[in-house]
Amino acid sequence: MSRRCMITGKGVMSGNNVSHALNRTRRKFRPNIQDIGLYSEVLDRWVKVRATAAGIRTVEHKGGFDAFLQSTAPTKLDPVLRPIKAQVEAALAA
Repeated sequence: MSRRCMITGKGVMSGNNVSHALNRTRRKFRPNIQDIGLYSEVLDRWVKVRATAAGIRTVEHKGGFDAFLQSTAPTKLDPVLRPIKAQVEAALAA
């Protein structure tokens, strides 16, 4: 499984541990990835998503999973979420 948020796109970053003596050793900054289910009211089902805590807050700020999908361009979405966005838009059009 990749360590990349499906909502925000955040991934692993690298940097240095710096000691008091300024010795530098390489380290990784890992995002706070959570396996969660987001409910789509339009599709009436749960969608499994790997998202960071910041990504979950973003979805809530936008007004829910369906509102987030509608307000986000398909090119900025994770490839897994693009078909779900199409399903939501088709269900709303019908």
